[in-house]
Amino acid sequence: MDEYVQEEKVVDKTEKEKELDLLISIYKAKKELDEANHNFDYAEGDLIDYYTYKMKATRAKLDYFLKKAKKLGIETNMIDQIDIRYNKAI
Repeated sequence: MDEYVQEEKVVDKTEKEKELDLLISIYKAKKELDEANHNFDYAEGDLIDYYTYKMKATRAKLDYFLKKAKKLGIETNMIDQIDIRYNKAI
């Protein structure tokens, strides 16, 4: 039996696709931060520490994405509008 090796093609994303990925990452980080804040409000015992660290880590991730977007000149002031489009897509 002959074996065939398929060559994998690496397709580079367009700049618009990269920008969209970054905006979606910002949106997801914002939602994650909102959830951590909400859960912190109801946390007890050791979960208080967990959500404190979760909020701090998520805030750092969000800040990183926002700085990256700013450096690339991507407008993030309308990020909340992604909510409607993103939720319809999934």
